[in-house]
Amino acid sequence: MGLREPAVTPRISVVVAQPTPFCNIACSYCYLPGRSDRSVMSPDTVRALFARVFASGWCAPELTIIWHAGEPLVVPVEFYEQAFATIEALRPADVTVRHSFQTNGMLLSERWCSLLRQWQVGIGVSIDGPRRFNDEHRLTRDGRSTFDRTLAGIRLLKAQGIPFHVITVLSEHSLLEPEVLLGFYRAEGIEDVCFNVEESEGAHVSGLFASADPQGRYRQFLRSFWRLARREGGIRFIREIDSLLPRIFRPGEDEVQNIQVEPFAMLNVDCHGNVATFSPELLGLKNDAYGDFLIGNIVRDSLEEMRASPVLAAMTRDIAAGVERCRAECGYFSVCGGGAPVNKLTENGTFGSTRTAFCALTQMVPTDLVLEAFEQVQRGLEAVPPEALAPAPMAAGSARAAPAT
Repeated sequence: MGLREPAVTPRISVVVAQPTPFCNIACSYCYLPGRSDRSVMSPDTVRALFARVFASGWCAPELTIIWHAGEPLVVPVEFYEQAFATIEALRPADVTVRHSFQTNGMLLSERWCSLLRQWQVGIGVSIDGPRRFNDEHRLTRDGRSTFDRTLAGIRLLKAQGIPFHVITVLSEHSLLEPEVLLGFYRAEGIEDVCFNVEESEGAHVSGLFASADPQGRYRQFLRSFWRLARREGGIRFIREIDSLLPRIFRPGEDEVQNIQVEPFAMLNVDCHGNVATFSPELLGLKNDAYGDFLIGNIVRDSLEEMRASPVLAAMTRDIAAGVERCRAECGYFSVCGGGAPVNKLTENGTFGSTRTAFCALTQMVPTDLVLEAFEQVQRGLEAVPPEALAPAPMAAGSARAAPAT
């Protein structure tokens, strides 16, 4: 899909709000800058942000607010009690709001569970599988394992009956053992699974991308995991497959929306109120062509003023050029809608480019697997049961809105 013309009103579907940049652990693959900064978004910034969003008339009927870009649970429960109440008081009657956390799970407690239940907050927990995979990259600041405390958080969510998903970053080693990951998820009652590939973003350079045939290895992993999961049961939702199905098998001429290539569709706001758009990972990065990617500050600037930002104009122009190149050159365009700008910039040096290693793994490989399975079903082969191509039902803790990282 192409970008909307500037005269068309933007549509804000997702707000990524950074309660704090601080994180209590030190994952080796993390791209986020400022992870030792303990600043916290003020109540005045929360109010200004959502007063402007709701007053703009740009808000989609369903707005997802992702509290991310740091470890959200290092901020006290009271912060969210006040923030959620402020947002609810400002919310127009015709807008539905859904909050979501992505967390390492180490700080979960019964009080956090009460907040999650009261506000029906979607929650994702980052864990890279069993201890030997998780502790390759996910360690505390002094180098100790995070596994036991994260797993304790997952077990608490299960005991409290709170829906959740997990995000697992695949390493070179875990890619080789899909059956081990599946066994871990089934043993812990983890039903909704998202896989991230270790990618190059910001200052982080992916070891996976530099390894031999990452695309072939990921294809083999995902094919094996999907078939094992459908055969053995216990897994309700695999994001890489189930979220792709409606994008491949969609009615008529409907086009896929890619909110990462539309200005303001994804509004990304740091704890000081600074605003970026497009890929959320751009927030906090710097670049010679676009500076710090910021288009304004939500406390002092209106969204209309940000819309006139020269930085936004330059990014919109270059991202649109990349989208049109994808449309003209890539057979997967109808599924992805133009790719992730941050990965184009990091891997290729320009927004105006096309294919990346990231899109080859996250878009092309799953699409090929789904179409391969569909062809087998059509030919009456038994390797993939027809129900494997039916989107899985999701509960309140849906992974559909899970951040990509």
